[in-house]
Amino acid sequence: MATISINPPLSNVQAELLKLFSVDLPEGQLLELKKVMSKFLLERARDKADTIWDEKRYSDKKLKQLLDKA
Repeated sequence: MATISINPPLSNVQAELLKLFSVDLPEGQLLELKKVMSKFLLERARDKADTIWDEKRYSDKKLKQLLDKA
């Protein structure tokens, strides 16, 4: 059996996802997994957007101004 060397090493997320790839999930469970991962990523993106919003002291008025310029 050949040994595969990967440089740089896998991140902890990549390693866990590879473990999942070895399992053949039924379609329903695969869809559920996709939803869980999507929700996780959406929450992280929202948290980051909220942080930026707060740091830049944006308001609804400022957002409307920015959108009106576009």
